[in-house]
Amino acid sequence: MSEQKRRGAESDAFVFTPRKNGQSQSVSDELAAWMSTGWADTERRDLEPIEQAEHTARRRAVLSTAFPGDRLVIPAGQLLTRSNDTEYPFRAATNYAYLTGDTSDGGCLVLTPRTDGGHDSVLYLKPRSNRENGEFWLGSYGELWTGRRNSLEEAADLFGVATADVRTLPEALRATNTTVRVVRGHDADIDAVVDEVRADADEETRAKSAQLDEELGVTLADHRLIKDEWEVAQLQLAVDATVRGFADVAKALPQAKDTSERFVEGTFFLRARVEGNDVGYGTIAASGPNATTLHWTRNDGPVREGELLLLDAGVETTTLYTADVTRTMPISGTFTDAQRKVYDLVYQAQEAGIAAVAPGRPFRDYHDVAQRVLAEELIAWGLLEGPLDRVLELGLQRRYTLHGTGHMLGMDVHDCAVSRQEVHLYGDLEPGMVLTVEPGLYFQPDDLTVPEELRGIGVRIEDDVLVTEKGREVLSKALPRTSTDVEAWLAEHLPR
Repeated sequence: MSEQKRRGAESDAFVFTPRKNGQSQSVSDELAAWMSTGWADTERRDLEPIEQAEHTARRRAVLSTAFPGDRLVIPAGQLLTRSNDTEYPFRAATNYAYLTGDTSDGGCLVLTPRTDGGHDSVLYLKPRSNRENGEFWLGSYGELWTGRRNSLEEAADLFGVATADVRTLPEALRATNTTVRVVRGHDADIDAVVDEVRADADEETRAKSAQLDEELGVTLADHRLIKDEWEVAQLQLAVDATVRGFADVAKALPQAKDTSERFVEGTFFLRARVEGNDVGYGTIAASGPNATTLHWTRNDGPVREGELLLLDAGVETTTLYTADVTRTMPISGTFTDAQRKVYDLVYQAQEAGIAAVAPGRPFRDYHDVAQRVLAEELIAWGLLEGPLDRVLELGLQRRYTLHGTGHMLGMDVHDCAVSRQEVHLYGDLEPGMVLTVEPGLYFQPDDLTVPEELRGIGVRIEDDVLVTEKGREVLSKALPRTSTDVEAWLAEHLPR
């Protein structure tokens, strides 16, 4: 064994294990010694806290009051293998980022109860790579391979919370003698340690383990329903970048016609990566009859003159807040009569839905209002047989509309999906909630119940709406919505 390997084994921190078919199968003692010396001190001192630090501290305090006496464990998640030794791009778990502001992998926030009923927060993180034992240049996750990490001291300054080495977390959790709750499904190793801790708990605690964890996740989703001013500003940043991404696509339509829907997807993705972290969800770039498939993400179809392009896309900010906007645009720049007929009806339904967004109104109201507009006109077109109330009671319009009229929006595109139904689905809208309003009509290419000229037409119009004290604000109002305004907007952006 080389001296390098002995040092790693003795410190129990790192042992060099070469890849089976890697070109470097050994490390000389001379190289190991040389690599451990001659490095400057790069510690950053006197760092200012990140801008959301005061907000994350308040969120942790609110969470603390919900679970007095319980230890709360909120992991960031781990890298997931894509293939062999490559990983998928990492995106921190929403609740972790919401409570800490950190977006790196492998961390975990732990709230430990105090005797006064509050909690002490500790953020367990990967420390800087060890320069003495070679981890920083020989380990596949060393900093010379994956980039510099914050030191624990730097992280404490940035996030405004005490930090510790994440490798000490299992021992800290095993030392607990109180009820433990964990946000499951993000870190299998942490879930396993919590299960181990519970194995020593009383029978009642073991029996309600799943309930303990579910209550933590549901409570966090409840808390995230109302956005503070900082969160609303982040969502507006995401929406503004998304608006620019849609303009990019409009300018690129001629090139897309020479390639495929993937050119549309790639064009928008460039904006998302330049101005944000990523896209907030898989972009739907659906041309022609593909627009009748709600979640068309293959994006491998042709972009043809005379057809519609349904683009459903959103930029995710570096702080992980996402927009969710849809526009349906004529690829040639002008709607046909049949396309305009469908588009204008969807617009009317959206207008009615947006008008129904206001504080104190039931969450379901804007969906019901939009569906009524669609169903009434579908009856007039002869596609449904009235009366209107019967159609709505039986949901017959869903053959052509399929989905709900919107959902909550925030750090997740379908935000707070596990929150309590009584404060979400069957609750009332409150100032600070942000939601989408997105009615649509989808006439399948093989649907013999509709006239031939409508088959293969799919239209959705989606905007992001903030509930205010007095009503609503459409965050995505910079994008045109009426059919004539869409045509004028395209005329401005399409190359001449």
